[in-house]
Amino acid sequence: MLERIKGGAVELSVEGELPDLGGATAWLNSEPLTPAGLRGKVVLVQFCTYSCVNWLRTLPYVRAWAQKYRDHGLVVVGAHSPEFQFEHDVEKVRPALEEMGVDYPIAIDNDFAVWRAFDNNAWPALYFVDFEGRIRHHHLGEEDYERSERVIHQLLTEAGADDVRRELASPEITGVEVAADWATLGSPESYVGYARGQNLASPGGVVPDERRAYVAPPELRLNEWSLAGDWTVGRESALSNEPDCRIAYRFQARDVNLVMGPSAAADTIRFRVSIDGAPPGRSHGTDVDDQGNGTVSDARLYQLVRHPDGGTEGRFEISFLDPGVQAYVFTFG
Repeated sequence: MLERIKGGAVELSVEGELPDLGGATAWLNSEPLTPAGLRGKVVLVQFCTYSCVNWLRTLPYVRAWAQKYRDHGLVVVGAHSPEFQFEHDVEKVRPALEEMGVDYPIAIDNDFAVWRAFDNNAWPALYFVDFEGRIRHHHLGEEDYERSERVIHQLLTEAGADDVRRELASPEITGVEVAADWATLGSPESYVGYARGQNLASPGGVVPDERRAYVAPPELRLNEWSLAGDWTVGRESALSNEPDCRIAYRFQARDVNLVMGPSAAADTIRFRVSIDGAPPGRSHGTDVDDQGNGTVSDARLYQLVRHPDGGTEGRFEISFLDPGVQAYVFTFG
């Protein structure tokens, strides 16, 4: 990706052409879009999947750019390429994105055809397309927001917009959308399903796809986790079969999040969170109260812990009072 500064403007190289979007299996907030129909517009394509914390933390900026620059010729297009099986369900995706205030076009990319057309390999990922349909810049992952917005300014100027306000957007950011505390973050995302799961400390390890009673060890080292109770561990997730199943994790972070949802046989699942054996108090996340109580009713990311004073090390535990939860991945911030 080559770029240089000339006369105060960023000159961006051509990385390719906006590929066909016809592989999308459905569209939200729009009729199907095509490269020909988008010609003359500046297009920002972002790959997303709605339970991904990395995408959620970029969303305030992309949402703000869509609103600020749409009247100047910017079209933001989300490509929703699902990480987990539940994210294939359009009737789960639609209300989740509506609740997040996403009103720009979304290509439902259940077959990953759009993903492959861009030769993409990350969530989130941004692709910046000029008014002639050429990809001029891309960015993988979080951060780099100022540079990304400057690229939007540049492409809109090239397209002939002469009334673009140059000050950067300042989105209001709350809850799970707040950027990670990178200085204190010491725990990686940790998958619960056996396909990508690591560092399970329960004696005997995983028995794939079979119901088994798991036991938590007396101690966990940093970034080890354990199951306790009657669980069935599948490729993507672990299913709790009885009440009082538990997951523990020794973490180093400000935030603890867990992607989870009810199984097909369950409706809502009550849970309780503790930190070092005590209720979280003022360190509770947005999806629990100060006593650590919460309820799983939808498949999504749940914020369980947010230390108000920044990252720390501790032992997290979540106990499920009802059976039927499916736990997918821990993420941290």
